[in-house]
Amino acid sequence: MTNNVSMAEKDIQKVSAQQRVLKILSQVLVYAFLLTAALTVLFPFYWMLISSVKSLAEYELAVPTFFPRKFQFFNYVEAFNTANLGRLFLNTLFVGVVSTVLSLIITVLSAFAFARLEFKGKNALFAALLATMMIPGELFTITNYLTVDAFGWMNTFTALIVPFLVSVFYIYLLKQNFMQIPNELYLAAKVDGTTDLKYLWKVMIPLALPTLISITILKMMGAWNSYIWPRLVANDPDMQLITNGLRNAFTDVNSGKTNIPVQMAAVAIVSFPLFLVFIFLRKYIMKGVSRSGIKG
Repeated sequence: MTNNVSMAEKDIQKVSAQQRVLKILSQVLVYAFLLTAALTVLFPFYWMLISSVKSLAEYELAVPTFFPRKFQFFNYVEAFNTANLGRLFLNTLFVGVVSTVLSLIITVLSAFAFARLEFKGKNALFAALLATMMIPGELFTITNYLTVDAFGWMNTFTALIVPFLVSVFYIYLLKQNFMQIPNELYLAAKVDGTTDLKYLWKVMIPLALPTLISITILKMMGAWNSYIWPRLVANDPDMQLITNGLRNAFTDVNSGKTNIPVQMAAVAIVSFPLFLVFIFLRKYIMKGVSRSGIKG
C-alpha cells in the first residue's frame, strides 16, 4: 500500500514538473516573440535618431554604421531653419486645434441626439451613417477636391479644416458611451425642468470625459499626421502643414540630392510631440475606447 502511494506521488510530481517545464517554455516563446516584435517596431526609430546626428558623408557610406562615428547635433538647428519648422508647427497647431474643437462640438451634439433624443427615422439615419464607414475615405478625395475648388477654398485653412469635421466613428464611439449612462437620470432631469443642453453639459459630458479625451487626442494626431489632403489643397508654402512641408525642404534644387541626416533630424523634431502624447496620455486613449465598447 505504501509503495502504491509513493508511486502515485512520484507520478504526480513528474506530471507537475512537466507542466512547469511546458509553462516556462511557453513563457520563453511568448517573451521571445514580444521582444522580436518590439525590436522590429523600434528599429526604424533608432535608425532615424542615429541618422539625424550623422554627417552626410557617413550616411552615404557603402557599409552603414549602426552607431555614429561623430555626433553632429547641428543637423537639428539646420533642419529647423531650412524647413521653417516654426511656421509649419504654427499652421499644423492651428488646423489641429480648430478642427478638433469644431469636430468635438459636432460629435457631442450628434451622439447625444442618437443616444437620448427620440425622432422619426433615428435608427435608419444612424444605420446609414454607419454604412458610410464601409466606404474607403480615398473615394471621397476627388469629390471633396472638386467641391473645395468650386468654393474657392484652395490654399486656405478652410479647405484643411471643413471637409473632415464630421467623423462617423467618433460619433459612434461617443454614442455608445452615452448609452451606458442610465436613462433614468435623463428622465429625472426632464421632470425637474432641465433643458437637454444643460443635462448634456452637466451630466453626460463629465461622465463621458475619458472618451472625449480619447477623441481629442486621436483627432489631434490625425491632423498632425495628415499628408495626402494637405498636399492636394495647400501648395502655398504659407499654408503647408508639417508632413508635406518636409517633403522637398532638404532637396538641393540644382543637384536634386537630399540631405538625409538633416531631413531625419526634422522628422525627429516633428515626431517628438507625438511621442510625448503617447507616453503621457496613452491610458486615456485605452480607457476611453474600452469604456465605449462595453454596454452597461
